[in-house]
Amino acid sequence: MSKTTDTPADLVFSGGPVHTVDPARPRATSVAVRGDRIVAVGHDEVRELIGPATEVVDLRGRLLIPGFQDAHVHPVGAGVEMGQCDLVGAAGPEEYAARIRAYADAHPQRTWITGGGWSMEAFPGGTPDRHFLDTLVPDRPVYLVNRDHHGAWTNTRALDIAGVTRDTPDPADGRVERDRDGHPTGMLQEGAMGLVAEHVPAVTPEEQLEGLLRAQRVLHAHGITAWQDALLGDHASTADAAPAYRRAAADGLLTARVRGALWWDRARGLEQVPELLRRRTDFTHGTLNAHTVKIMQDGIAENHTAAMLAPYLTSCGCASDNSGISFIDPAELASIVTRLDAEGFQVHFHALGDRAVREALDAVAAALRFNGPSRHRHHLAHLQVVDPADIPRFHELGATANIQALWAAHEPQMDELTIPFLGERRAALQYPFAALLNSGATLAAGSDWPVSSPDPIAALHTAVNRHEPGSDRPVFLPEQRIPLDAALAAYTAGSAYVNHLDETGTIGVGKLADLTVLDRDIFAHPVGEIAGARVQQTFVGGRRVHAAPDA
Repeated sequence: MSKTTDTPADLVFSGGPVHTVDPARPRATSVAVRGDRIVAVGHDEVRELIGPATEVVDLRGRLLIPGFQDAHVHPVGAGVEMGQCDLVGAAGPEEYAARIRAYADAHPQRTWITGGGWSMEAFPGGTPDRHFLDTLVPDRPVYLVNRDHHGAWTNTRALDIAGVTRDTPDPADGRVERDRDGHPTGMLQEGAMGLVAEHVPAVTPEEQLEGLLRAQRVLHAHGITAWQDALLGDHASTADAAPAYRRAAADGLLTARVRGALWWDRARGLEQVPELLRRRTDFTHGTLNAHTVKIMQDGIAENHTAAMLAPYLTSCGCASDNSGISFIDPAELASIVTRLDAEGFQVHFHALGDRAVREALDAVAAALRFNGPSRHRHHLAHLQVVDPADIPRFHELGATANIQALWAAHEPQMDELTIPFLGERRAALQYPFAALLNSGATLAAGSDWPVSSPDPIAALHTAVNRHEPGSDRPVFLPEQRIPLDAALAAYTAGSAYVNHLDETGTIGVGKLADLTVLDRDIFAHPVGEIAGARVQQTFVGGRRVHAAPDA
């Protein structure tokens, strides 16, 4: 037995498999906790630490693992949206209409109808029309962000309030979708969302806090003990979540460990660094840490704003004149990252297209040349298309690959709005998890909730099988499947690494007791059954923060 004390433990887990995610000792059957720390890992001998006041969790064959950590998530926005016009999971336009109408009728006092979660594949070309909303809510403005949060669907009233007409120019970082006569259709892409979003009433501090606590309960129920919030700051799709985190941390309501990524305003330059330094101090408190800056370098492939090395194809399979948008000039990006690295910030990139990935890696390389080796653990999230030449650079530069595994599957948005416009060769480069892993890259994992489900078990299933749970579609690029132990390590130790939570992510003596109990040993079942597992209990620092009814 590995232990640090003979004093009775406060909490002992026994009677089931323990997957430690520690390569030196991957398996055990018992774990003891005193205070917020693990004090023993072993087998039946750990029971020697059971005293009169020790709580014993009989695993009964269930699996104990390190707590999941989400390396890229938006909990506050997700929680707020759950209390608005929530379109997540609706089957299509008819159900969207029913939910929008029902919400508007139930909230006559709301001056704006806001919410989101609709899917692009539900509409031709991924772009719904304002007239659809006009028939549902003609008298009040409507602003509904899509599932990806890279676009917004508005009605005519909202466009009128914002003064968006056929003469309104597209912003440099976005696009107003227009009909054949040049009139806005009501669909706003990327930076164009801000044309209307600036008129939407701000979410109140109370609503923000309620959203955070609602989301925290959801994440704990999924076995998540820590996360990196990928956007603390004002953005067209969400209000600044940082004050809600600070209030929750100060009031003892924040039970998770959170690393916040401060938003880099791409409309400004290095003059915002002193402000970021102040925010880093202001929003670091207790289990909340704000030593990261988020840079969004491009958009998404579905609306052709992800930055690509070659142009997108048109619907006829011909090359277009659009290669997506690099939101920040690559030379400027290198100077920004070099400065942030020098100031002690971790940089969290949104890099989805192969050009954006290269530009982000080039910026990390520039910082490395100028500042020397970095301890800040920069990471690139999403990585939908990665040029093969850039795969080994992650390991060479020490840049972590932050994957969102649920996206690596055949589903309507992939098959109808992405693959036809990427072309066969480029489509085969999507989500190269195995290539990155085999190159020596460190993998972290996240959900991007509310863009997709926050469920880590569903993500593990998809990373290992390359198809969605329950899907009858073909396996998506099967050569990029990764083993279950590697996928679980990405969602625990890998995410702990980018979150700078070195005392978590594995189960070992001296580590913080951030732990999750699953209802079965997922390693003892066929990989096609991973998604059937459920979280039974979740602990942060030895404190139970979630228990399923049947736990």
